[in-house]
Amino acid sequence: MLANIFAGFAKFGKGRKGMVGLDIGSSRVKAVELKANGKGGYELVSIGQMALMTDTIVDGQIIDGNHVSDCITQIFVEQSIKNDQVATSISGHAVIVKKISVPTMSNEELREQIQWEAEQHIPFDINDVNLDYHVVEGAIGGNMDVLLVACKKDVVSQITQVVSQAGKAPAIVDVDAFAMQNAYEVSYHPQPGEVVMLLNIGASVMNINIVRGDNSLFMRDISMGGNQYTDMLQRELSLTFEQAEVLKRGGDVEGATVTFADAEPFLQSVTEMVGSEVQRTLDFFYNQTSPDTEGLGRVLVAGGCSKVYGLLPYLAERLKVAVEPFDPFRSININAKKFDENYIREFAPDMAVAVGLALRSAE
Repeated sequence: MLANIFAGFAKFGKGRKGMVGLDIGSSRVKAVELKANGKGGYELVSIGQMALMTDTIVDGQIIDGNHVSDCITQIFVEQSIKNDQVATSISGHAVIVKKISVPTMSNEELREQIQWEAEQHIPFDINDVNLDYHVVEGAIGGNMDVLLVACKKDVVSQITQVVSQAGKAPAIVDVDAFAMQNAYEVSYHPQPGEVVMLLNIGASVMNINIVRGDNSLFMRDISMGGNQYTDMLQRELSLTFEQAEVLKRGGDVEGATVTFADAEPFLQSVTEMVGSEVQRTLDFFYNQTSPDTEGLGRVLVAGGCSKVYGLLPYLAERLKVAVEPFDPFRSININAKKFDENYIREFAPDMAVAVGLALRSAE
């Protein structure tokens, strides 16, 4: 069954059976474990992360699966995570998400129809992909909107293999943007008509998900992220990777002749490219939506790139809306005696996808 390995929508419930959210990004592996607190909320059980070696994952392809598996194992050991049920996710060119309109029909009829619909809208050989779908809105004018999702089977196989190799059970493979949406619903309790852009900027991929209430209206993955900042600083200022990482967050490198003032023009040039892609996506969204759709209310930014110096103020000025760092823990109980408050605050935006995955339930 497709849903057993590719259950990827915010509507798919938050469950009784606990699960570890495992976000395998191109630069880091992040893990979060939550538990229901019996009051309709959640409590943080475990949190951990580990950097991957350079070029371990390139363009969404896992090059060194042994290293990824070793990092997963080490996180579980260091954080004493006993639960081996894992929810993980994918994004990028291997995933296609299409919102389609079909005549109103029963669930049984839709299941029979969805293969044909996928062949019309998915630019992959239908035999090479896993399919899933979700009805996102009720009937309108005799039609209903459906989110159709397809992912290449070889990519799903890669990620489940490294999880299994680490001795864990890959129960669910999700989509990064939907996982963040899941965390958003739990953390922010959105109002039905509220339109928000969920922007997750990782090292190599930027996920954009525009939602109204708890419905996804438009989604796009862009091959752009923090690596563009780092690569430019290394190239233009002859810096090491570590030095570039410090400078892009607004710091000065101790003992180096290059200062943040030297780096700022290059950071700004990449920020403008990021802003252009976000603006282009928003413009396309407005052109595709009905006139009665409310305007964008705010942007919530997750991922390591959310801490790049000047990025959030630039987006706020360009888009003319409030832009804030995404906090996936704002509605989750955190034991101050067990977890370092400064650590949680520092890495909260990085953990958005992992939190959303940890909220999944085994179907």
